[in-house]
Amino acid sequence: MTTKQWHENLKEKRIAYGLSQKKLAQASTISRQYYNQIETGKRVPSDERKQMIEQALERFNPESPLDMMIDYVRLRFPTTDVKEVIQKTLRLKIKYFLHQDFGYYGYSEHFVLGDIMVLVSHEEDKGVLLELKGRGTRQFEGYLDAQGRDWYEFFMDCLIQKAVIKRLDLAINDKVGLLNIPTLTKKCADEECISVFRSFKSYRSGELTRRDEKIGMGHTLYIGSLRSDIYLCLYQKNYEEYAKKNIPLSDTETKNRFEIRLKNERALYALKDLLRHENPERTAFKIINRYLRFCDKEKGKPRSEWKLNDDWKLFIGENRQAMRLTTKPEPYTFDRTLRWLAHQVAPSLKIATKLDELHNTSHIKDMISKAKLKDKHITLLKQQSVSIDEIIL
Repeated sequence: MTTKQWHENLKEKRIAYGLSQKKLAQASTISRQYYNQIETGKRVPSDERKQMIEQALERFNPESPLDMMIDYVRLRFPTTDVKEVIQKTLRLKIKYFLHQDFGYYGYSEHFVLGDIMVLVSHEEDKGVLLELKGRGTRQFEGYLDAQGRDWYEFFMDCLIQKAVIKRLDLAINDKVGLLNIPTLTKKCADEECISVFRSFKSYRSGELTRRDEKIGMGHTLYIGSLRSDIYLCLYQKNYEEYAKKNIPLSDTETKNRFEIRLKNERALYALKDLLRHENPERTAFKIINRYLRFCDKEKGKPRSEWKLNDDWKLFIGENRQAMRLTTKPEPYTFDRTLRWLAHQVAPSLKIATKLDELHNTSHIKDMISKAKLKDKHITLLKQQSVSIDEIIL
């Protein structure tokens, strides 16, 4: 985009969002006169200043800058009949699930369809456990959509079956950068975070791993104990997408993510509120406002009287569009296995292939042709080759 195109695009968006130059200049922390010179092309701002103005502008986007997704579900069903859970509650055909004779969390076996896991125990108190992690929730949303259901209907069906909610993660996607994770981290350190929680932890991803320099750029902030039934996690989603998928920061759909991680009774209260009102804005911010707020320090005043930080006020709902519950159905793919093959197997395979060429042998070709597929491999092939309509009931 040329400088002229950027100016024109900026003006068009500002007018479309119903903003005056003065209001956008204030949000960008510059004078109205300076902003006018930028918009008319008389001044050329730095790339950093452009980014600040663009972020300020998107805060006033008439389409909500926030949406909420279900990001983790763990439910326990009071039955040992796994077929009933898969076919009557998930409404999926059990023949497409891969059976494994081992389990996790004390369960003896499990069934898996892509990233959807159903664990089984013959002990009545354990029953059947459904676990959907991030990828699993996205995959299951595809099945829900094909069934003509949504999360509200699914959770209601689960409660009718007397399922016990063990964990529920609500993920708020900040698409325009309302949150500034490093700034909020500093506010925690400066005691400008007033919270029921007594602890917070901050990480740069590079502190966890040094294998890739790109990973070292993102910030993560945990508020509350990770061992408790509720804690909050804020992190820079765009850096995660850059590190994992090499997506440029400017091209990512979500800038930051605010996760509310709930277990046991806390998860049940949130789920009941969500089902009763079908208002994710109410459910999420009722929890957030109960547990913390970010303020600006005011000398001579007690912390309880400090004013809310302006950016935080916008995030929790002042002068922005209402947040909605969204879905992002994604089919199960072989990508993760292919990435593992590329990193762990391909180099050795390449050497062996080169040796075959040098010695005029065919060891690799012979091994592949003689390899026998087991039942689990055939099931995996079916999972990848059939349509969603074939899998759902």
